[in-house]
Amino acid sequence: MILSISGVVLLGIICFLFFKKDGLKASHALICALFGFYLAGTAIAPSITAGGQSLASLLGGIKF
Repeated sequence: MILSISGVVLLGIICFLFFKKDGLKASHALICALFGFYLAGTAIAPSITAGGQSLASLLGGIKF
């Protein structure tokens, strides 16, 4: 649950930065958000979730 919330916050920050710095239009952001919601309801969603969790555990294991 914590990973999901932090992932959503991270993606929200990235979208906000794209919107402010790189000229991402609000319509593009809306399309990206809708794509994410539709993608979450497909059969590929568990694979995407597993890939995200693997990436999170990989990044979490990095020692600075």
